[in-house]
Amino acid sequence: MLLAVPVLSMGGNSSKRAMALTKAQELVAHNPLVVFSKTYCPYCTRVNKLFASVGARPKVIELDIEGDGSELQAALAEWTGQQTVPNVFIGGKHIGGCDDTVATHNKGKLIPLLKDAGALA
Repeated sequence: MLLAVPVLSMGGNSSKRAMALTKAQELVAHNPLVVFSKTYCPYCTRVNKLFASVGARPKVIELDIEGDGSELQAALAEWTGQQTVPNVFIGGKHIGGCDDTVATHNKGKLIPLLKDAGALA
């Protein structure tokens, strides 16, 4: 006797996440400075003010406004291991969040990274 076994598909979620991961990777590859952010996040505001203070103009992706923001955040978590925002990339390299970015700046390493990436004039 054959039994019908339902096939469970995660196609919707996994394909959306794959598309979001591709989008995130393309944004990072084509922009020297990318900040994945949320409009209401004080740590995101702090990191964006830091970049403004040194003359950098990041490509900011506001995940709470983007239609696929939750998928992007899940894809970023899978890619980087970081589940929080801001999620900062300079020259294609994952820097981390606010604390990581500020620490990089305090060590004198942020400006050279931004210059090498072409994110500063």
